[in-house]
Amino acid sequence: MWDYTDKVRDHFFNPHNVGEIEDADGVGEVGSLACGDALKLTFKLDKNGRIADARFKTFGCASAIASSSVLTDLIRGKTLEEALKVTNKDIAEELGGLPEQKMHCSVMGREALEAAIENYRSGGTRKHELEGHVVCTCFGVTDKEIERVVEENDLTTVEEVTNYCKAGGGCGGCHGEIERIIQRVQGARMARPHGAPAKRPAKLTNIQKIRLVEQTIDEQVRPALRAHGGNIELVDVIGDKVIVAFRGMCAQCRLTEFTMKDVVEAKLREFVSEELYVEEDADSAGEPHAHRE
Repeated sequence: MWDYTDKVRDHFFNPHNVGEIEDADGVGEVGSLACGDALKLTFKLDKNGRIADARFKTFGCASAIASSSVLTDLIRGKTLEEALKVTNKDIAEELGGLPEQKMHCSVMGREALEAAIENYRSGGTRKHELEGHVVCTCFGVTDKEIERVVEENDLTTVEEVTNYCKAGGGCGGCHGEIERIIQRVQGARMARPHGAPAKRPAKLTNIQKIRLVEQTIDEQVRPALRAHGGNIELVDVIGDKVIVAFRGMCAQCRLTEFTMKDVVEAKLREFVSEELYVEEDADSAGEPHAHRE
């Protein structure tokens, strides 16, 4: 029998926010009944762009239901950018921990959230699609999904990968390729400086782009601005346009345009995509400043 925490039991027996929002702004569906776990997440935004309501329908075990329940609690009141920062680790920690063999339930919750936000950003025209080539045919897990759980959770064994995304949990024929993926990702982690973003990917989905933009701003831009009493906020990412707002001393600085082009835009092009360009949020600066080569 699984050793569940009291919080997991509570969210399983008394799940929060069960159901479906009929006129939802975003809809995310991941998993499948055939694989034993499926989740549908819907959310509604308020007039300020914050998640006013979030509901779920889950087919799965106690961990899947509890993870979905606590996820809806975590994202309520957040902007989409803030919600995207919720990780599978956050979900598990909020539950007081999950059995290692059930960590894939927290990953499924994070994937459903990202799928719902991507669905919203595409105007309801895009549904979640698998990226990369399928490595585990038993559970339909791709190389990109495996790479991500290895990178984000510092996994080092096939068994750990199975716990986090089910890959390798069937016939076992994919174990060799999973091991090679682990070696490749861990090798890349060891090769780059501590805290540095991963090498710029050749192709990014909208969700990946937003997360990498956030990471680059957090690690490469914000510390330099804070050293001079300033700060920066990511407002939105629309295609290749990144909208930011300057705070603190930066908000009144006459060198804002220089900072935006030669610091913010330069770092985003270095670590995310050469196609990105930056604009200042019109509501925070009166006039937006655009820089595009």
